[in-house]
Amino acid sequence: MAGRAAEIRGLRMQRSRGRRTAPAVAAVLVVAALAVGCRPVSVTGAAGSPDSKGARYAPTTPAPPPLGRDKPPAPARHATQPRPAHHRPKAPRPLMAPGSRGAQVRELQARLSQLNLFDRTPTGYYASVTTTAVRAFQRRQGLPRTGTVQPALWRALRSQTHRPSHTQLHPPTTRPVGTPDARCMRGRVICISKRTNTLTWMVNGRIVSAMDVRFGSQYTPTREGTFHITFKSRHHISTLYHTPMPYAMFFSGGQAIHYSADFAAHGYRGASHGCVNVRNKSSLATLFTTAKPGTKVVIHH
Repeated sequence: MAGRAAEIRGLRMQRSRGRRTAPAVAAVLVVAALAVGCRPVSVTGAAGSPDSKGARYAPTTPAPPPLGRDKPPAPARHATQPRPAHHRPKAPRPLMAPGSRGAQVRELQARLSQLNLFDRTPTGYYASVTTTAVRAFQRRQGLPRTGTVQPALWRALRSQTHRPSHTQLHPPTTRPVGTPDARCMRGRVICISKRTNTLTWMVNGRIVSAMDVRFGSQYTPTREGTFHITFKSRHHISTLYHTPMPYAMFFSGGQAIHYSADFAAHGYRGASHGCVNVRNKSSLATLFTTAKPGTKVVIHH
């Protein structure tokens, strides 16, 4: 009997310890479930029956990352990138530049002539001579010598010059006539300048018409001085060289003023045998009709 009683007490003590440890085991399981972020877990007692508190649910929020990896990467500071070429502001387009042509270029050339920077007749075509003249004006103004006309340069040029006249825009000669010789200022005179290669028909100091001329070579130079027309020949042929001399007006021996087809075709590359060659046939034809024998001719340098 004593042995049976001792066995009964032992069994009771085991059951009592089992009941005390079951809640502890359940708590450990819940903590483990929270750590791994699992779904609802049914916690059973030591004997395998459901816990009296029923199923417990772990939070659905994922566990935070380990220390040292919980900070998102800092946003990189964007360095200032250069703008693409097509987004950069472009330099203003010049009003006129080499290759330009038209009425505005002709006005530019006439205005530069007023400042003695352009020594040709306005042509309306922007080439090397115009570029050089523009650079000279830019140097005067303290501007970059680009050789092109920007709005600021055009305003400065217009403020320093006057509006060109029709004669200045469309002169009868390819080179400026220049100041007439004092001997040409009275009466009706054919005034010829070797310096400017021009002939002007003047009446009492007023220029009526003008035209381009060329002269003899160094071996057959055109004489200088004051002369008078001795005779005229509309369809003259040279007896020495057998070449045509249309609208010839002789002023000193065999030297005459006449039209030259070679001059019209080839310009100043050639020379005469002492005569005054005229480029413009129609202008000379008019003068041939107007000038009379005895008309004064002045040839000066």
